[in-house]
Amino acid sequence: MPPIETLDRSVPPSFNRGLSPLARLVLLCALALFLMVADARFHVVQPLRAAIATVLYPAQWLALQPVQWAENAASYMTDLKTARKTGEAAQRQLLAQSQRAGQVEQLMLENARLRGLLKLEQRVHVKSHAAQVLYDATDPFSRRVVINKGRVQGIEDGSSVIDGAGVVGQVTQVYPLMSEITLLTDRNQVIPVLNARTGVRSVAYGDSSVHGNLLELRYVAPSEDVRVGDLLTTSGIDGVYPPGLPVAQVVRVDAQGDAGFAHVECQPVAALNALSFVMVLDPVSEPAPPSGMGLPALTQSVSKPAAPEKPAAARRSNSKAPIKAPAKKRERSP
Repeated sequence: MPPIETLDRSVPPSFNRGLSPLARLVLLCALALFLMVADARFHVVQPLRAAIATVLYPAQWLALQPVQWAENAASYMTDLKTARKTGEAAQRQLLAQSQRAGQVEQLMLENARLRGLLKLEQRVHVKSHAAQVLYDATDPFSRRVVINKGRVQGIEDGSSVIDGAGVVGQVTQVYPLMSEITLLTDRNQVIPVLNARTGVRSVAYGDSSVHGNLLELRYVAPSEDVRVGDLLTTSGIDGVYPPGLPVAQVVRVDAQGDAGFAHVECQPVAALNALSFVMVLDPVSEPAPPSGMGLPALTQSVSKPAAPEKPAAARRSNSKAPIKAPAKKRERSP
């Protein structure tokens, strides 16, 4: 069958391609240049740009949130590490300053104790040796400490020991490089004392109780004038302690004691539980002469036999002289 022939030979509209690509490119470039010039001169596109930015803001905000969250997380971790390091450095610095402050306080206390020892050394005109307390003795039934000076440094057995406040005790054991000091509160320690207010002499004994840190005045008459707060000093009659050193302070007086005597307790003026530096005094060569003020019976009984020796010798020499004189007179009389 022959093909159908038509008279219209024009191209159908569906097959019309329009402008060529090159023409479209030139047209669009011209439009872009026009808009750029118009926006630069008359701000024609500004409202359109603002409207588009307003419409697109939610999408931009949602798109930026993951980035901001990541940046905030990284910044938080960095700040946390920095804060932790700063805190650790501040803590180390605080510990160092605390340690330094403790050392400064300890040095100030040691300086004050040494100054007290120097002042007390100026008052006591006896050869002395400064020493440092090393440790407490291990015997739980005695109160002793060990110092870092011994026989090599000139420490003698029986020497008295003081600190900046007063009497500490007595050297009871001497080694070549160390010495043991028995404190006043030991139950075997006895020290003659003098009441600074009344001048009455007595003897202080170490507390024999298990937890005793006091001294006790024994054989004190209930009527004797002893008051709380009285200061007891060394009397010097024993030849060990120089006279006038502070020993203890009366803290309790009970007139209704045992066996008809008053019970008097005294607190040592020296810090026996916190000793750092002490001064060891050489034994006194001669005991101090009694002042005659309130001598106890023990002191009077010891001093009586020495005094009557001269009167007895004088009486004997006087008794012999009269016997010879009458014999000569009788020979001359005839």
